[in-house]
Amino acid sequence: MIAKIAIALSMTLSAGYAGAATLPVAAQADLVLPGTGSVKYYEKTGDPVRLTAYGLGTKRTYLRAATGNAFAWEKTLSEVSVSPGNRLTAGVPGSYRSGYDSLIVTDRTTGASTRIRTVKKPLTASYASWSRDGKRVALTVEQKVSGKWQVLGFTVVDVAAKTARTVRVAGLSRNAGFWWSPDGNLVSMYGTGLRAYRASDGAVMRTYAGVGLPTGPEDPFSPSGKRLTTWCPSRFKEQLCLVDPVSGKIAQRVNVRPEALLGWWNESHVIAVMAHGTAYRLTVLDLSGKATRVLADVPRTAWASDLWLSFTRVS
Repeated sequence: MIAKIAIALSMTLSAGYAGAATLPVAAQADLVLPGTGSVKYYEKTGDPVRLTAYGLGTKRTYLRAATGNAFAWEKTLSEVSVSPGNRLTAGVPGSYRSGYDSLIVTDRTTGASTRIRTVKKPLTASYASWSRDGKRVALTVEQKVSGKWQVLGFTVVDVAAKTARTVRVAGLSRNAGFWWSPDGNLVSMYGTGLRAYRASDGAVMRTYAGVGLPTGPEDPFSPSGKRLTTWCPSRFKEQLCLVDPVSGKIAQRVNVRPEALLGWWNESHVIAVMAHGTAYRLTVLDLSGKATRVLADVPRTAWASDLWLSFTRVS
């Protein structure tokens, strides 16, 4: 969730939506997010996802306590994410140690941390994505080429074994990223669509041609795995597309234009950042594009600071 997440979250897909001021907040707790200026996250008991981490680019990363509402600044980490089940965290340090990048896995029940080497300098491995069973973490591997970051492949960390395996993948776009699919493959952008790679060796498992690019940085697959969100190809007027992973076809197009999409709220709603006046709102949208809930008002200054947010599904 570092520079690329900032890119994904700040895509200029400009448009607002009408009537947002009348939406229900339905809040049980107002979570003040330190370091953001004035952002409050409106949480309600029974929400299907929990805001567990956020940050401002690579400068500041905040982690929510395992219980309660307190967020703490993780000064040594450039990103952090919480595993399914809320027990483990995966953090990428802000600097190399002994010439290696690494992943720090922490057990929130015991407080014990393990540093697992990933790639050797000048490579970096970041943008942690947890597998749905919470056993592995995928990281995107990059290197600066002629002053620009170029994606070279991925690293898969086996949390229990405390090992990391890096796989180079040919033909990737410069700003590709990797996320787990529900069936345990890794998905990345490919041309004007997506491609699924086998996590063990990078073999191509499937190509979804012409369906649009993955929304990212949060899991683009619905909780059931039966839908996959993409940014619609340019041949359509709609911005958001829903792909059937079985057929590989676009099953639905949604006439809504988010600034960013931050994953699925539940099987029939997504979490989106929408333009609102001169600022933004974190909003729950149904699959017709209707806003049904306000989660946070986001000032323009906070958004301009590369604000990112990470959610963990409630069991």
